[in-house]
Formats: sequence, C-alpha cells, structure tokens
Amino acid sequence: MAIWHGDIDLDAANQSMENSMPTYLGMKLTELGDDFIVGTMPVDERTRQPFGILHGGASVALAETLGSMAANMVVDTTKFYCVGQEINANHLRPVVDGEVTGKATAVHIGRTSQVWEIRIHDARGKLNCISRITMAVVPVPAR
Repeated sequence: MAIWHGDIDLDAANQSMENSMPTYLGMKLTELGDDFIVGTMPVDERTRQPFGILHGGASVALAETLGSMAANMVVDTTKFYCVGQEINANHLRPVVDGEVTGKATAVHIGRTSQVWEIRIHDARGKLNCISRITMAVVPVPAR
C-alpha cells in the first residue's frame, strides 16, 4: 500500500522544482515506489568541489531535495507543508564523474514530524553517501 497522499505525477513534481536549486544542479526525480522516491544528479562542473570530486554539499542538497519532496507527497498540502529541521550526512567514498542516484525511504511518518533516510550511490552501485533528514509537518496558515 502506497504512503503517498493522492496520485503523484513525477513530471509535475519535476516541474515544481523548476527555477530552483534542484534544477540548477541537474536533479531529476526518476522513480516513485509505494514507499520510496528516487532521483539523480550529475557529477559535473556544477556539483564538483575544487579537488575534482562530488561536493559533499551537493550530496546533501540531493538528499534534502528527495527527503523534502517525499515528505510533502505524504501530506495533504492543502492543510500541511513539510520543512527541513535537521539533516546529517556521512560521505563514504568519492565520485569523480557520471551520475549519482539517491533513494529516500521513510523511517518515521508522524503527525508533526517525519524522518527520511537517503542513500546515494554512484553509477556502479557503490554507496557514497548516507543521509537522514528530519522534517517538521507544519499547518498551512489560515487565510
């Protein structure tokens, strides 16, 4: 059974990220399972640090994007929205080129908070970063 609120359209979700950091860094949502979301990001001049490897901040940006998108897909966005409260990441191995793929899965979905784990792999399937994000579930202000 899917955890998502309503029918999720990946094309619409990707369009919602236009003109923001995910688009600038080349991120794309690529798959939506019953309880996970997957996205990719290139390892290129936009995402490398000066030593020629994937910047840890770019990995964290991918993790936060996947966790945030997933968290907001779980709630009724006419009543709630989700924002990041805390994120951590362990950078396990360098990536010099190609593309990385992140998969976000829910650890906890509560009434006022959510916790998501994001595992990021290189093109060979090697784990290069593991991250966890805590999201606050906030009521939409009354108008």
